Amino acid sequence: MTKNIVVTGAGSGIGRTIVSDLAASGHAVILLGRNMGTLEETRKSLEQPDRHRSLVCDVTKSDQIRAALTESGVSSLYGLVANAGKGNHNQYGESDEWQDIIECNLTGTYNTVHECLPYIRKSTVPYRKIIVMSSALAHHGVPGFTAYCAAKAGLLGMMRSFAVELAPEKILINAICPALTDTQMAHSIFENMGLAMGTSREAAYEATMSQVPLGKMSEPEEIARLTNFLMSTAETSITGQAININNGLIMV
Repeated sequence: MTKNIVVTGAGSGIGRTIVSDLAASGHAVILLGRNMGTLEETRKSLEQPDRHRSLVCDVTKSDQIRAALTESGVSSLYGLVANAGKGNHNQYGESDEWQDIIECNLTGTYNTVHECLPYIRKSTVPYRKIIVMSSALAHHGVPGFTAYCAAKAGLLGMMRSFAVELAPEKILINAICPALTDTQMAHSIFENMGLAMGTSREAAYEATMSQVPLGKMSEPEEIARLTNFLMSTAETSITGQAININNGLIMV
């Protein structure tokens, strides 16, 4: 039986790698994102691209998610990877990006889970899966990143509430909390951190890595493999957890 999985933010970075790993494991993936060009680049890179669908939507708009799911033609979902997010610094004032960052990361995930749940509930497999992409910054403050840290921490509270609510239906939900991962978003974050700190991108990178016991970023493939493990039908006991993958930056 084909297992359909929705992945948001599927056009680049960690999302693209997650799609590739899930597709290689035999899942049929519905790729959601705001840019059809990058979504199609991801889909066409897969071994059997015709098994998968690319659909444009903005996760901050519930009606767009609903329309995309209808257009996908699926009757049920095995799982959801709510990966869409926006990483940026913010500063209080007229040009503050607080609202945009909260809307994309926190409200967007909330919308996506609720719009996918009716499809997940229709699946006949014993256990269904939802994965929320949080961040090490849910636990670790960074100057100038108040909105992003707040949004990613908020995802953990939301995830735990969903875990208790959905457990009687055997729908498991967990959050993955990566630290910096070698993607374009990470390099943009270093650029913005440098601006917030009054220094360069390279200096921001070195300052950050000096706090990491392993002294490195993770690779997107590592996040994808962890996602695939949590999506496995063999895993039926992990729910309500914030799973850290951060090279030792946070140890709990």
